[in-house]
Amino acid sequence: MAEGEKGLRTEGKGAPKKKKFQLPHVYTIIFLLMVVFAVLTWIVPSGQYERQVVQTAAGEKEVAVAGTYTPRDKVYTDPETGETVDLRTNVQQLLMAPTQGIQAAADVVAFVLLIGGSFAIITKTNAINAGMSHVIGKLRHRDYLIIPIMMTLLSICGTTFGMSEEALPFYAIIIPIMMTLGYDSMTAFLICFMGPNIGYIASTLNPFNVLIAQGIVGIEGNPQLWLRFVTWIVFTALSVVWVMRYARKVKADPTSSITYQDDKAKRVEFSVQDDSVAMPFTARQRGVLIVFAAGMALIVWGLITQGWYMDEISAVFFGMGVLSGIVGGLSEREMAEEFVKGLADFSYAAVIIGLARSILVIAENGMIIDTILDAMATLLAGVPAPIYTTLLYIVLGLLSLLVPSSSGLAALTMPILGPLTQLMGVNPEAAVTALCLANQTINSISPTAGMTVAGLSVSKISFGQWWRTCWKFILLITVLGIVVTAVSGLLPA
Repeated sequence: MAEGEKGLRTEGKGAPKKKKFQLPHVYTIIFLLMVVFAVLTWIVPSGQYERQVVQTAAGEKEVAVAGTYTPRDKVYTDPETGETVDLRTNVQQLLMAPTQGIQAAADVVAFVLLIGGSFAIITKTNAINAGMSHVIGKLRHRDYLIIPIMMTLLSICGTTFGMSEEALPFYAIIIPIMMTLGYDSMTAFLICFMGPNIGYIASTLNPFNVLIAQGIVGIEGNPQLWLRFVTWIVFTALSVVWVMRYARKVKADPTSSITYQDDKAKRVEFSVQDDSVAMPFTARQRGVLIVFAAGMALIVWGLITQGWYMDEISAVFFGMGVLSGIVGGLSEREMAEEFVKGLADFSYAAVIIGLARSILVIAENGMIIDTILDAMATLLAGVPAPIYTTLLYIVLGLLSLLVPSSSGLAALTMPILGPLTQLMGVNPEAAVTALCLANQTINSISPTAGMTVAGLSVSKISFGQWWRTCWKFILLITVLGIVVTAVSGLLPA
């Protein structure tokens, strides 16, 4: 999750300071959208579709019935109570919307907070970092294996639990090792960044995009898990081949590196020592990784065979956190304190979800959601499914520039794009697939994405150098993402 960097620059001695251009805070963007939708309740006609319960692969689900949209008066008398109902949002209702939004999204908010607290306990054991460092140490004299093995392991972390900030410690380990072995700092960055990032793009079980988006749309059991798994294999393989080709070229001709001149100073700054990867990997930490692997396997089993939803998945994550703390040797107080820290760390995402839901609350109370859906469905009527899914991908990619957070973007867009996708006769999973693929692909090159900025900063690589290196590969991933989104939409619901 990212926010714009703050900064000032001076034009000259005594010159007034000018603020750099920066996007508004995501909270500000959401509040402005609340105001916009409140105004729209006065302008956009109100109306609603009839709903019916249908049986899908994910179970029973209530969906809008195409062709049944009926306009409603903005002010009318309720025939049952005799009270006058005004569908236009006033100031008091606008100010109450955040509270109502958080209440309406309580299940998703609780899901995010519980997972955040549980992962904080797992992180405290240092099992993942120690395990990765152990692998690097073993591969140090077989440098040709470091890239595929490390990127695959990091990609697994990205696709399962959404590794992001957790990858930062590996920069300090991998950069000096790769540079000592004759590679450049860009190669090290590609391993540390693209490993978890490509896994995040091709998420399978990631709770912060797949599971949250499916929960909002109302999809249970992750029915397209097989497609996500195939996508993950393909995307990870392509990224490994791309990085290995780049690394081989740089090692054969160091002057071909885009960071060649900068790396002269970095080789001094990132001087490697023999003990740089000597992080202990204890039996307890091995046990934590076994607990983590078993927990993820249990979630896959539950999703595929039992139709698990947020409550069951939350229970497994919570159990993983507690058991990992016990196996990892943490005290009761340490576990409790880390759980609280995790809640605090993920409160940012949780509040975004609640606030984004407040936009939907305003729109639903004004009965303009179905009007918007009807207008969009009419506009797109007759559009072939692949073209619709391509537009879906593009829209979610552009919105990612404003809302980099995958969970925040899901909360903001899925309430509208999910039903719209159904009205278009397309599998609603396409909306979830487009969100996962487009959001993190754009975040890979976006200056508003926090982890992209952080990774480049740690590696001392400029955005210009990064863009010149990755643009062809990102273009390939974008094209493949559009294809996968189309396949997702064409599969039977």
